[in-house]
Amino acid sequence: MNLLPGFTLDGTDALPLHIVGRHDFAAWRDGQPAATATWLQAQGFDGSAGMALSVPAADGGIAAAVLGVGDPFDPMSYAHAPFALPPRDWRLAATPGADALAALQLGWALGSYRFSRYKTAVRTPARLVLEGDAADALDQAAACVRVRDLVNTPTEHMGPDQLEQVCCEIGERFGAAIEVISGDDLLTRNFPAIHAVGRASHRAPRMIALRWGDAAHPHVAIVGKGVCFDTGGLDIKPADGMRNMKKDMGGAAHAIALAELVMARKLPLRITLLVPAVENAVGPNSYRPGEVVATRAGVSVEIDNTDAEGRVVLCDALAWAAEDKPALLVDFATLTGAARIALGPDLPALYANDDALAQQWLDAGIRLRDPLWRMPLWRPYWRYLSSTVADIANAGPSKMAGSITAALYLQRFVPVDQKWAHLDVYSWNDSDRPGRPAGGEAQGLRSAYALLKAQAGL
Repeated sequence: MNLLPGFTLDGTDALPLHIVGRHDFAAWRDGQPAATATWLQAQGFDGSAGMALSVPAADGGIAAAVLGVGDPFDPMSYAHAPFALPPRDWRLAATPGADALAALQLGWALGSYRFSRYKTAVRTPARLVLEGDAADALDQAAACVRVRDLVNTPTEHMGPDQLEQVCCEIGERFGAAIEVISGDDLLTRNFPAIHAVGRASHRAPRMIALRWGDAAHPHVAIVGKGVCFDTGGLDIKPADGMRNMKKDMGGAAHAIALAELVMARKLPLRITLLVPAVENAVGPNSYRPGEVVATRAGVSVEIDNTDAEGRVVLCDALAWAAEDKPALLVDFATLTGAARIALGPDLPALYANDDALAQQWLDAGIRLRDPLWRMPLWRPYWRYLSSTVADIANAGPSKMAGSITAALYLQRFVPVDQKWAHLDVYSWNDSDRPGRPAGGEAQGLRSAYALLKAQAGL
């Protein structure tokens, strides 16, 4: 179990923390001492979601605190607590049910998060005394923190080589096998599309593979887009569009964190993690609009736009993953701005070639308050990816259905009998909210973990 910031195991000096909702606040207040009830009324505390209030002691100190929450099963209901309460130790005055307790612990962990690699946090979070079996909740929180840290780290310190190092460190910790194919070896090993996108950078492109688990267990392949910085290539992005492109490896961050979580929880699965890691740079060797790129699957791709590079690196990875015929293939990618236009920053776009698989992931998202939204693999839009010189184009002149056409492109490299799901994630918070600080964010990760638990029969 990872003891994250915001938690303690020692409740010696902890003060009681009451958790209430607006619907049960009046009954709770009526059971408190008269002075406490008067104080709550004077402060206008009514148990509304997002409220927090310290209750004074007779000597002028703090006797307790009360936290107002909304949905008790939503981790974000509790995420304001670590920085709304005084930075000291707190213990729950009453222990909720197991599901609500797990949500509370997860939300407290996410609310305590600050990216502090380059900047010291202004203050430390309030600490919650851990109760019950918190290991699963804290491991999930650690996975979310892994995504945030990877995405928040600038490309200077999070390029293809550093992504490889992270995977190697995780693999060593859990006894996984690591294979890395880099530079021109990508050509000899038949990963030409990954090489084409990454060849202009001074940091060699690579395919990172991690394999773990018992061969007798169900096999799950997890693929993540690892574009560590995206200039757009020769179809260069404007400054505003390039500003946050350190986050374009957010898909890889999700895939790495999910694989790490599976290993930490020792799920009875055999997993293959594949991260095609590149930097889409501008240089004398940049791949160009109009070029025809070979792919591992033998499908020729005309490059209509060098800024549609994520799908080009993913197609080689998906083809490789499918060669082992896993029971399930999932990929994560910060693939399109069109998905954000359609669904906004908080809802990842889910595509799947199997209705039962899609519904299972959607149901987990609803249950865990980790939402996503299914989008259609609408085959008539194949016409937007037609090419006169190659089997397929990586983009096209139409601005219509950008997220759908990107998903259709990926589907072209997945065998028809392979169960597959693709999540187009934003991996980012544009502004600060409780539990969601501006910067890198994990989206659909916890529901994906529930999906893999079901795959493992748990």
